[in-house]
Amino acid sequence: MTDQSSGHTKLLKLHDVNLVYRALPALRQIDWTVTKGQQWACLGPNGAGKTSLARVISRQAPHFSGVLRRSAELENKGVAYVCFEQARALCARDRKLDDSEFRADASDPGTSVQAVILDGHAADAHFHHWVERLRIGHILQRGLRFISTGEMRKTLLIKAILSDPAMLILDSPLDGLDRASQQEMRHIIDELLRSPITVLMLCRQLEDIPTGITHIMALDKGEILACGERDDILAAAQIKALMSPPVAGLGELPPLAPRPYQLPDTGPLLELHDVSVSYGDLEVLRNVNWTLERHSHCYVSGPNGCGKTTLLSLVTGDNHKAYGQDITLFGIRRGSGESVWDIKQKYGQLDTQLHLNFARGMRVVEVVVSGFFDTIGLFDEWGDAQRDSADQWLAALGLAQYSRESFDALSFGLQRMVLLARAMAKSPIILLLDEPTLGLDGHHRKLMLRAIDHIAENCDTRIIFVSHSAGDTPTCINQHLSFEAREEGFEVVCRSRSAGLSP
Repeated sequence: MTDQSSGHTKLLKLHDVNLVYRALPALRQIDWTVTKGQQWACLGPNGAGKTSLARVISRQAPHFSGVLRRSAELENKGVAYVCFEQARALCARDRKLDDSEFRADASDPGTSVQAVILDGHAADAHFHHWVERLRIGHILQRGLRFISTGEMRKTLLIKAILSDPAMLILDSPLDGLDRASQQEMRHIIDELLRSPITVLMLCRQLEDIPTGITHIMALDKGEILACGERDDILAAAQIKALMSPPVAGLGELPPLAPRPYQLPDTGPLLELHDVSVSYGDLEVLRNVNWTLERHSHCYVSGPNGCGKTTLLSLVTGDNHKAYGQDITLFGIRRGSGESVWDIKQKYGQLDTQLHLNFARGMRVVEVVVSGFFDTIGLFDEWGDAQRDSADQWLAALGLAQYSRESFDALSFGLQRMVLLARAMAKSPIILLLDEPTLGLDGHHRKLMLRAIDHIAENCDTRIIFVSHSAGDTPTCINQHLSFEAREEGFEVVCRSRSAGLSP
């Protein structure tokens, strides 16, 4: 396709494109042209239609109306799309193929990072260059289900770059990365924007748009709000209004759900003394000391791969390395005969893997009710009491209007808020939030942080908040557990807020 007036090659043209997803309009009357040499950002909050647009362009959403024209170059070299949904699909495939029940060691490592990147091709210099560049050599033989969100994002980016596409779609590529990795990713994106590859970045915040972007399309509820050159769009008043909508009010928290356990009257909730964890020659944690008092709300920070996940698995009962160590959970020394369920019933959890793996086809109220049973899906009998409590939690977090809607039909940001209500349904002693703002636009980040503070202020649940993002912590935080790099591994340092934490 060639623009006769300018002589520029049109890579892509959409005319009157409409898409309906689960009986709801996702895209409406999209008219858009991408010309060779342009670098685009698609800007909009959660639920604006960015993902739907990317799926149409990449031919992952075939059931749309209107006209989609792709140039010969785009057809021959293809479109590479790096996104959260791609990670979800790969994890779902790995779970389906899991044969651990037939193995002698009852463990299936799943598809390795290297296998995903190479997809049957031989490793070459280009492969090794990008593996070294993004520093993932140590996880090449690890299964996809056993890597962090940031490591997954790096894996999918390398896979996309090695496919040498005509167009590369990057959905919020900085999400899930620590500060150092974010800085390196910015450099890589700048290089890509100067390369022959046409880049389309899906951005939820104005500050996410790199300087190399030449054109911006802003979407709102599936419609184009504005489209044109970068500076013109960023200066438009309606763009600022789109990205900073008013915040709805919160409701009163429900009464505490019945707890089938009792805590000791005094003493800290969690105590770890000189805890170390190694896997073979790999030392993950060394001499960790941490006490979570009954008044504490803790922020846990550190770079990708530092051991945060391992530490959290020790206190949630998921890691057998806790046995034989000086770990006391809720007044009981680990290994004193308590079951994993005895520990887990005291936690409410929210993380990206839960969001990735959550069962489809449920109503919002059913998702919240599943929190009473700690199931990914709803398989137990439930009644009016659980439904009423779930509705009260949705109202408390400003989500009452979505109670009877399909969970799948909600935007990513609203889904994450619903999963927060689910985590609180059973009134846990500790609410464990691992990157809860990951994937959220600025508006929904504010909603999430405000909701967490609302919970901390109005009930006895304590918060453990894990995040890479500076300034992305709730105001209730009064303790900081940081993984700090040393010559040999990481040292875990615990500080009070008065000692210098600035959330």
